[in-house]
Amino acid sequence: MKLLIGNKCYSSWSLRPWLLMRVAGIAFTEQLVPLDEPGFKEAVFAAAPGSGGTLPMVVDGDIAVWETLAICEYLHDTYPQAGIWPRDKAARAQARAVSSEMHAGFMELRSACPMNLGKRFAGRDRGPGVARDVERITGLWRHARERFGDGGPFLYGEFSAADAMYAPVVTRLDTYGIAVDPVSQDYMQAVLALPAYREWLAAALVEPWVVAHDEVDEPALVDLRSH
Repeated sequence: MKLLIGNKCYSSWSLRPWLLMRVAGIAFTEQLVPLDEPGFKEAVFAAAPGSGGTLPMVVDGDIAVWETLAICEYLHDTYPQAGIWPRDKAARAQARAVSSEMHAGFMELRSACPMNLGKRFAGRDRGPGVARDVERITGLWRHARERFGDGGPFLYGEFSAADAMYAPVVTRLDTYGIAVDPVSQDYMQAVLALPAYREWLAAALVEPWVVAHDEVDEPALVDLRSH
């Protein structure tokens, strides 16, 4: 199985299946295709001619799966004992619902605070739209932790696809200094402390590429990357 991803510093969608597969212990080879670089589309279409030319993508023999939630479901079908989704039916149903909400929503936060693991920014008022998104996200986290959080520090106890879907949000709230409640802060720390995430972060910080449209127009408190 091969996983095609974009730049680790910026590609929030690529982080999701990579982290999920690492934590689940699913073996794969990684192919990084630099975003916005010459040959990007050609490389993606070569892997899957019928795709939309976007990453991430799983290639498993003659099967190619793009779109992150579709990848999660393919992994669940292929490795049913890997814990891709929670084992409890009610938890699994809610995990799929909150993951779909993440996939389709929270555009204010995603637009104002693009994932950029190389910099840290001062906390400030980022507008009512971002505040609404953060309120909704942290409310989902608190509810999941309260109802289904026994058995581990993640949304549904053990790490699952839902945590992978929200991992880039965790990095955004951390990187941009956005304050959250104690339950959400504890959850964020659990994600940020994952050995798999630390592995991803270390690789991100030594990448040579800069993606201009994911660099916000404000001074950084800290620039962690070495160019």
